[in-house]
Formats: sequence, C-alpha cells, structure tokens
Amino acid sequence: MQDRILCVVGPTASGKTRMGVALAKAFGGEVVSVDSMQIYRGMTIGTAAPTEEEMEGVPHHMIAIADPDEQWSVARFAQAADACIQDILARGKLPVLVGGTGLYLDALVRGNAFAPGSSEGEIRRKLQKQLEETGIEPLLEQLRAVDPETARRLHPGDEKRILRALEVWQETGHTMTEHNAMTQQKPDRYEALYIGLSFRDRADLKARIDRRVDQMVQQGLLQEVEQLLAGGVAEEATALQAIGYKQFLAVRRGECTVQEAVEEVKLRSRQYAKRQLTWLRRNEKIHWVLWEKEPDFQQGLQNATEYLTAQGLS
Repeated sequence: MQDRILCVVGPTASGKTRMGVALAKAFGGEVVSVDSMQIYRGMTIGTAAPTEEEMEGVPHHMIAIADPDEQWSVARFAQAADACIQDILARGKLPVLVGGTGLYLDALVRGNAFAPGSSEGEIRRKLQKQLEETGIEPLLEQLRAVDPETARRLHPGDEKRILRALEVWQETGHTMTEHNAMTQQKPDRYEALYIGLSFRDRADLKARIDRRVDQMVQQGLLQEVEQLLAGGVAEEATALQAIGYKQFLAVRRGECTVQEAVEEVKLRSRQYAKRQLTWLRRNEKIHWVLWEKEPDFQQGLQNATEYLTAQGLS
C-alpha cells in the first residue's frame, strides 16, 4: 500500500500557510514546505515564509535550511524533502505538503528518479564553455540530432534546459525524452490527497496579491535585500533572482524607484499566480476551496475537513 500524504496547493497569497497549519493540527500532521525559495535563510519577508507565530506549534520542515548563495535543483530538493516525509511517516504522523512550486510537488508525489548530472559536473562545465564560445545554436543543433522531441519543445532562449538535455544524453546514453517516458510509466510513490485554494473571481486574487506585496514592503523587503548583500550574498545568486528580490536589487542600484519596483513585483506576482493555476488545473484530483471576496477560513477548513474525512483520513 502507498503511504498517504496531504497536499495544500494554490496560487501565491491564497492562504496555503494558514490552511496547512490548520489541517496539520486537525489530522495530526507536520508541514513540509514545497516552496523553492523558502529553503533559503534570511529570506522570510520576500518568500512569505511562515513565522513562529503562524506555525502555531506545528513542526515545519524545508524552511530556512540553505544559504542564499547555494544552488538547489529540483532533484536535490526532492531528495531532502522526501527524507522529511519518510521521517514524519515513520513517527506515525501525516505529512502535509504546503506550497506553490508545482514542479517540486509533482516530483515528490511521483517519486521521480532524476537523470545524473549537475551544474558543477565536468560535462556541464564543458557544455557551458562551448556555449560561451559558440552560442546556443550549435548546441541546439546537437540536441536536434539526438533528441528532436526535446529540442522542438524547448525555446532557443532556454539555455539552461538545452544544456541539461545534452548533459543527460552524454552522461547516460538516454535522451531526456526517453528518461521522461520511463518516469511516467512508474506509479506514484505516494497516495496524495489535494486541497486547492483560490478565489472564485480572479480580480479578488489579484487584489489580495497586491495587498500582500504592499505588506512585504512595509515589513522591510528592501532592508531584507540589503541585509543579504551585506552578509556576502552575490547579486547574481539564484535566490536573489526571485520575484521581489530582483526588483529591489534594481532599487538599490538606482535603476528604478521603490514605487516602480513595487508595481513590477505586483505584476510579476500576478503572472506567477496565473502560471501556478494553469499548472494545478491539470490535476483532476484537487478538491478546490474557492474563496469569495475574502477568505472565510472557518468555512474553508470545514469544507476541507469534511472532504478529507470522507476520503478516509482521520
């Protein structure tokens, strides 16, 4: 039998943190954050990482575990997060996965096996050097020759994934297309129950995102960026390319005003929420709790609890 896990999903600013804590308390669970940016220390404000007060005594995992200048792939994240899930299950608790990074969540639920290779590996270094010397087109031509399906799917500007696809081929002798096909044939590692949060009217989600951004600025997002830089984090670090941090780096460099940065963060956050919803709507297993103008958490929690109880969760 597959182990059961609970996933609380939804676009940014939809109330996942609060719902995840409430459901963990209701069903004897512990929270595993599935957010590609909440793993970094010193980035609480811009990632909306839960505070001690918001955790309400519920153990949380995969939050503030990495230095901001580290690079984490989906494979590394999945390995670390799965170790947390296994530990929670071994102690007879329910893993409650909370977050909006769909690719990472799917990798955890499916138990994906990742092809070998890394950004620090010898093959990647050679490919990176070739990219610098010749540009992307010769590399894309190589990929078309060995894996035309992946080459057709990737945009010529997506240099990172083009290099990764070539790396997988050179490292394993299998194309990325073959690797993905083998992964899809495997049954999911976990039996996942899903609670999805969003708003019935998209305009209400947009308004809530805008308020969230204003709140982040009031809490000191610019100061958080300055603290990271003062602590030695390079401006080019992957963590500082996240929405919010990237825009406020531009403020610090004098490239835009605070107000211009705020408007840009709101726009990028709304676009990200749209992409999150597009990803989630492919999953027919999600039980959606749709908020009206403002979230009614008591009613939403009752809705989610009744659904989960009917699915045999206790």
